[in-house]
Formats: sequence, C-alpha cells, structure tokens
Amino acid sequence: MDIIINILLFILILGFIVFVHELGHFTWAKICGVYVYEFAIGMGPKLWSKKGKETEYSLRAIPIGGFCAMAGEDVEDDELKKIPKKKRLQSKTPFQRFLIMFFGAGNNFISAFLILFLIALIWGGNTLNPVITKVQKDSAAATAGLEAGDKVLYIDGHKIKSSDDISIYLAVGDHKKKTEFIVQRDNDSTTVVNVKPKKEKINGNEVYTYGIMMQQKKTYGFINSVSYMFNKSVSLCRQMGITVKYLFTGHISLKQLSGPVGIYSIVGQQKESGIASLLFLVAFLSINVGFINLLPLPAFDGGHIVFIIIEMLRGGKPVPPEIEAKIHTVGMILLLLLMVVITISDIIKLF
Repeated sequence: MDIIINILLFILILGFIVFVHELGHFTWAKICGVYVYEFAIGMGPKLWSKKGKETEYSLRAIPIGGFCAMAGEDVEDDELKKIPKKKRLQSKTPFQRFLIMFFGAGNNFISAFLILFLIALIWGGNTLNPVITKVQKDSAAATAGLEAGDKVLYIDGHKIKSSDDISIYLAVGDHKKKTEFIVQRDNDSTTVVNVKPKKEKINGNEVYTYGIMMQQKKTYGFINSVSYMFNKSVSLCRQMGITVKYLFTGHISLKQLSGPVGIYSIVGQQKESGIASLLFLVAFLSINVGFINLLPLPAFDGGHIVFIIIEMLRGGKPVPPEIEAKIHTVGMILLLLLMVVITISDIIKLF
C-alpha cells in the first residue's frame, strides 16, 4: 500500500510542478497572442485529450515533463497548418517572447514562494542563523575546538549567510583536507578552527561527518512568515548556484545528482515526516526546476532567452529560426542522455 501511495504522491508532485511551469508559458503565450497547438502534462502516448477553441489539452502516459507547443517553434508545421504569421512566436517583440519564456520558471518561483509562506504561517518557519547549537562529543568538530554558540562566518574562504550555506559547503568540500571555519564567539572574538572530518559508515554508505548541529528556532505570524519565505527562497537559490558551479568545476559528480527515481525515494522519506515536509519538497523542487530552466543552455528556457538577447544586440535581427531550432534539438538530445545517465545512477543506488 505504501508503494502505491508513494507513486501517487510522486506523480502528483511532479505533475503539479510541471503544470505550474507550463501554465506560465501558456498564459503569457495567450496574452501575447501566440497560437498554442497543445498544452500537455506528461510525455509519451496520450491518456486523455480535449480540443478547445484553439488548443488541445492532454494528459500523457509518462508522468515526467510536459510541454506547451507554440506556433513558431516548428516553421514547417506552421506553414502546413496555415497559422497566420502574426500568431507565431517569431512575430512577437523580444520583450513579449522574453515574458513567454521566462514565466515558466517564473511560475515555479512564485509557487515555491507561496508554499514556503504557507508552511511558515501554519507550522512555523525556521530561522536560518548560521550558529552551531550543538557539538557532538568526541566528534571531529569537538576535537578541533568548535563550540556550541559559534557563529560561522566563513568556510574555506566562502562567506556564510545562512545555516543552509554551512550544509552545502560542507557537502561539496574536499574531505581529504581540513576544512577551515572562521567563527565568531560570544565575546565577538574571531577564531579560526580547522576541522578534519571523520569517515564513517552509516547504513552501509561511507560518509564524512563533522559532528555539528544547527537546530533553528521556530517563528510564527504573518511578518515572520514573509521573512522566512524570502530568506529561505534566497538560500535555496544560492544552494542551486553553488551546486551548478561545483558541478561544472568537477567538485560534484553526476553520481551525486538525482533524477526521477531519486525523487521518488525522497518522496517516501518526506511522507513519513508529515505534510509540511512534503510541501517543502514541492517548494524545493519548484525552485530547482525554475533555476535549472533559466540556465543559458540550449533546450532550456534560458537558452531561448539567450537567443532573444542576441537578437536585441544585433539590432533586432534574429538568428534564423531553423538554426535556433537545430541548436535546441541538439541540446534536448544531450539533456535526455543526461537524464538516462542520472536515472541509471539512481537505480544503482537503490541496490
């Protein structure tokens, strides 16, 4: 029964995130007068579809991804279906096309903000102060001299703005070397502490531990909820930026990334922790999807935005649609290959 519930939650969570994303593209396409062929949730064969006045709405068999097919993305198809040029994407101003491309990710960010606000309003929001509240006895941190109450200012030269920063920099650091903490103590003195993490085996996996805890206080009320929404959103975006940077520099391997199978495993874990944890997972994934989609890479929304910027820099002369389409197609193929690699890695982790 648990497996069925987890699968349903997985489908609902991914479906919601994809729906919100594609709804952003769809809404602004309609506002700007672009013809939309199909608004689809899921990929693969159609399970259900309904033809509206202009757009076909569909649910597809594979609950991963979705799309908003607009006139202008396939020139040959537009000509075949005799779509008026004024209703094609290319006929719109650069700013209109920017809005259409941006608000897929933009909707993901907006939905994440609202969910984080709701979590804080109902269940309370954690403060994000980068203060160590507990140091485990005989741990690497205790041996090195870190103390409860230390406010972490820098880790290996990286400025720390929140407790989330501590977690991400410890995760991506070089565990074969000592980690440099610069901390501020109660008397406002600044101390440098070098910590060599301990290698331990937990649940059959080798991990590096420091032995510090950062238990945050709960805050309640409308103003505190707005503050939590803003601070947590900024913090999650910073984490994504750091992760992407370290992925491109080789400090993080593809094996450490998670795809749909990995997300399914996390859904089961979060379900056991309650509704607030599940909602936080939705917000976290929404920000991840929004951030990734704005990267300036082919096939991503950010890649389309790059071509809009190039057009503006060229004085309104666009890159030929056929060339842009081919570049995005190559990007999509590479993206699908990456997803296959990550999915295989996720499956291996299960065994």
